[in-house]
Amino acid sequence: MSEIPEVLFVCVHNAGRSQMAAALLDHHAAGRVRVRSAGSAPVESINPAVAAAMAEAGLDLSREFPKPLTDGAVRAADVVVTMGCGDVCPVFPGKRYLDWRLPDPAGKPVAEVRPIRDQIDALVRDLLGELLPPDI
Repeated sequence: MSEIPEVLFVCVHNAGRSQMAAALLDHHAAGRVRVRSAGSAPVESINPAVAAAMAEAGLDLSREFPKPLTDGAVRAADVVVTMGCGDVCPVFPGKRYLDWRLPDPAGKPVAEVRPIRDQIDALVRDLLGELLPPDI
């Protein structure tokens, strides 16, 4: 792993789960982890219910946008976390792959996105604990 670990979150549209995971990890890591997100079939904009749920948690996604998954992004990452992108995500030797099975927030109201956000937050915190052991 590089000096500063890099994590790539991937979902299909890069409009929901991967955006939430990236924002949450970036927030909790406070600059100690490089974070990216991408989609195997990105859409035009972030899911509004996802943006609203994240705003409730104090995280602003208004400047974020869905990005396409590239081989370069996967190559640069130490850890690749997939969330429903299936077999589309390229696999490279030496990378750590995690598959987080989470409900897709697409088409769901904010009330149904909150529990997904909270589930992602718990997973992100666990991952951060693995990437950055506590200082002694």
